[in-house]
Amino acid sequence: MYYSDELIEEVRTRNDIVDVISGYVRLQRKGSNYFGLCPFHNEKSPSFSVSRQKQMYYCFGCGAGGNVFTFLMEYENFSFMEAVKFLADRAGIELPQQEYSKEAKEKADLKASILEVNKTAAKYFYVQLKSERGEQAYTYLKDRGLSDETITAFGLGYSNKFSDDLYKYLRGKGYSEELIRQAGLVNTDERSGVYDKFWNRVIFPIMDVNSRVIGFGGRVMGDAKPKYLNSPETAVFDKSRNLYGLNRARTSRKPYFLLCEGYMDVISLHQAGFTNAVASLGTALTPGHASLIKRYVREVYLTYDSDEAGTKAALRAVPILKEAGISAKVIRMDPYKDPDEFIKNLGAEEYEARIEKARNGFMFSLEILERDFDMASPEGKTAFFREAARRLLTFEDELERNNYIEAVASAYKISRESLEKLVTKTAVSAGMARPVPRPKKAEGAAVQKEDGILTSQKALLTWMIEDEKLYAKISSLIRPEDFTGEIYRKVAGLLYEQYENGKLNPAEILNHFTSEEEHREAASLFHTKIRQLETKQEEEQALKEIILRVKSHSISERSRNLEPTDMAGLQHLMEEKRRLEELKTLHISIDQG
Repeated sequence: MYYSDELIEEVRTRNDIVDVISGYVRLQRKGSNYFGLCPFHNEKSPSFSVSRQKQMYYCFGCGAGGNVFTFLMEYENFSFMEAVKFLADRAGIELPQQEYSKEAKEKADLKASILEVNKTAAKYFYVQLKSERGEQAYTYLKDRGLSDETITAFGLGYSNKFSDDLYKYLRGKGYSEELIRQAGLVNTDERSGVYDKFWNRVIFPIMDVNSRVIGFGGRVMGDAKPKYLNSPETAVFDKSRNLYGLNRARTSRKPYFLLCEGYMDVISLHQAGFTNAVASLGTALTPGHASLIKRYVREVYLTYDSDEAGTKAALRAVPILKEAGISAKVIRMDPYKDPDEFIKNLGAEEYEARIEKARNGFMFSLEILERDFDMASPEGKTAFFREAARRLLTFEDELERNNYIEAVASAYKISRESLEKLVTKTAVSAGMARPVPRPKKAEGAAVQKEDGILTSQKALLTWMIEDEKLYAKISSLIRPEDFTGEIYRKVAGLLYEQYENGKLNPAEILNHFTSEEEHREAASLFHTKIRQLETKQEEEQALKEIILRVKSHSISERSRNLEPTDMAGLQHLMEEKRRLEELKTLHISIDQG
């Protein structure tokens, strides 16, 4: 759904950032700003600042910052549009309804109807568990160590022994047979007719990130097969794109998820205080799962079963997570099979100790790889290192690959140089690289220079909103087109436009970035840590160096992309270079005027 810039700005201005954040963080006024303990990292002294004047927040400890939309996106893990809708409701602003085509309306209506029938079924299952019919299932859950509070929190239930009881109940509530079937709650065959998908099983409602029931998992209480039965794919349930327990884990303040294999593992971990546990839904981890996880954390601890199947599942998951930009570590449950058994026997403290001892995913994969080789023989050891070298080549980033080469060399007590040579040789023989000379230091420094340029551009943007009198100085020398990258250039253009219209409002600029990644990146541009400078002379020198660096890089980039026939462009660049030389001898004052 698209909302106009004017409407989004009205929603933002009607939700004072201090009032909104005060609902999550205890703030105290100090001067013109408000301070509290940062909700995004653990700290003992307040470094989280909220400005009512600028309608922005910033943490001097972890660097988190942005406007009121950014805060809700970070704290509640909302999308930008979810944050807009939440704040519109809070302010009593009615957002325009989305216009649907006939086909889209039918699809939306079906989803809403399935969510409604699922909610009704979940309530039915819960009541059954607490009734006389559910005594066996209730006893089973209590024997598994679950408290009444946990059973209620996860909405656990029971489908009784009558194979059409739920169907009759839902029909009695007015739901059509077709809708109940589309929700995946019944099956049909010629002999039995319509019968319940789940019967005589403990029921685990599966909820989406917004705690809406999208499906169910059912577990037998004896030895019948299959042990677990899950809802089929429906209009609201895609098991490859949902995670069990995510609706609760997303509000955990931990910077990582504990990724399990089963429902009971998640529930046991939550009950023991590990509220950041999630599980895939009866399927192996998929790229869809990894993309979903990345919305919330950048690190995952795999706590799969310790048997061979669990080990293989962990090994499959590590590269999928890596591809999504998520680092993975592996927790070993030995001598117990899974987290549920482990917690029951050794307790939460020992599990916490296992988290601290978790193995890096890649190093864990090498430990498992060792089992396929005779490490006591020279031939076996050589073959192992050849395979390790091949796997090291999967790290495309040179710095990351070199760090892993160093870690492997240290762990297996061989020289880094010999392992490095083996990796290079493997790359050449596999056709993945050509034997070329090592890059010269000047070339290697280009990457660092690029990173420094981005930091310098962020510093200029931060300086311009922190000290309004600097705009005239900076803008006379640096224009928006001098900024590298589309987001940097767009933010600079909007900021310059505000200044020239006489109304600085950095919080409003962030409204222009509606995708999560772009919004977070844009928010970070106004919150670069600028080192404290003791004197005015030091500050002036630092500002001059940054302006020179940004301008010089801008000229270099335009020179590189200049068409040979563009004489006007060439003349302009020559003029820019002449001004750059003049700037090197110029004194930049930070005083007004």
